[in-house]
Amino acid sequence: MALNKKPVNGMKDIMPYEMEVRDYVTSIIKETYRSFGFTPIETPAMESIGNLSNKQGGENEKLIFKVMKRGEKLNIAEATTEEEVVDFGMRYDLTVPLCRFYSNHANELSSPFKALQIGSVWRADRPQRGRYRQFTQCDIDILGEPSNLAEIELILATTTTLGRIGFKNFEIRINERRILKAMAAYAGFEEKDYDSIFITLDKMDKIGLEGVSAELLEQGFSQESISKYVAIFSLLEGVKDVKEGMQLLLDNLGAYLEKEVADWMSEIAIAVDATKEAQFELVFDPTLVRGMSYYTGTIFEIAIPEFGGSCGGGGRYDKMIGNFTGQNTPACGFSIGFERIILLLMEQGFKVPGAATKVAYLIEKGCDAAKVAQIMQEAKAARTQGQTVLVVRMNKNKKFQKEQLANDGYTEFKEYFNN
Repeated sequence: MALNKKPVNGMKDIMPYEMEVRDYVTSIIKETYRSFGFTPIETPAMESIGNLSNKQGGENEKLIFKVMKRGEKLNIAEATTEEEVVDFGMRYDLTVPLCRFYSNHANELSSPFKALQIGSVWRADRPQRGRYRQFTQCDIDILGEPSNLAEIELILATTTTLGRIGFKNFEIRINERRILKAMAAYAGFEEKDYDSIFITLDKMDKIGLEGVSAELLEQGFSQESISKYVAIFSLLEGVKDVKEGMQLLLDNLGAYLEKEVADWMSEIAIAVDATKEAQFELVFDPTLVRGMSYYTGTIFEIAIPEFGGSCGGGGRYDKMIGNFTGQNTPACGFSIGFERIILLLMEQGFKVPGAATKVAYLIEKGCDAAKVAQIMQEAKAARTQGQTVLVVRMNKNKKFQKEQLANDGYTEFKEYFNN
């Protein structure tokens, strides 16, 4: 039986042109993030299954590719639970591995520590446009910084990077988990119900305010609380300015929202607006939830009009490292949706700027050694001048060969014959 030549469902082969774009984008990301003081690190593709399934990764924990024990440790015949046959899992994001890394090496790292990670992650998800089972994540995180300087730096670094790649007129939507809780408390909901309420709120862009109200009513919440809750969002409808949104909340939520939280958000907006390089808008979005249960404060998302959905996000997770060390450490991170960025660039027919001229040297079969050596010398000289030179044998169907090379970006051709 013939082997399967197609990649596993949800994973993909990357063709040369896309690889060229990916390499270019990666180089811009690394260069820009390094200029903000972020330090590249790398963590293993696999983590202990206990780390990955510790109720820190939200819905992603249901999507883990689990790795069976090996050798004498594996006894399938006598196993009665999954824990008896599984010990590792493929990482589903870069945040859990980062927290383990920091917990293990904190004494060797500067404080605060600004980490840059680019690497593959795996989720047993349903593949769709811009969503794969193996994909690249690109994260920056600041560990050990308790103030909103972390949020400001993360937003500026991320947006500067997107601007240098070529994106503009996008939005960074921002909210605060403490604001979400304050609105729920004001409406009269009990704290134990917050998670289910926020899950429903997260559907706002799909079902609207009426849909959220109806779903909350179906879950058994009182009409009085629901009415008070949706009234806040009606009040904030159309409000994008962060400072304006904070003032409206302070005026209407009273003691339920601490002024410190509103000031925290306003300070971020003032600093970002005053120093941003890229063309984007920082937008207050009171419906932004971010599904990860580990977020404790500020949360944000990237919205690029061409994609029609989130192209990255992040937030503050001050309690996550404490799960490893027993002591909470301030932490905040921002992840670019690398695969979705690449998808948009590919759909736009993106050309890498400043790419070297690509020249193909086609050598007729039969050329003697002296001729080949001469051609190799010419190719060497051309490469020292910055050209990309491919030396190949000339095919019988030379026209088709050139068409294929042109698809790979070769714009010049030199032909060498045996004479």
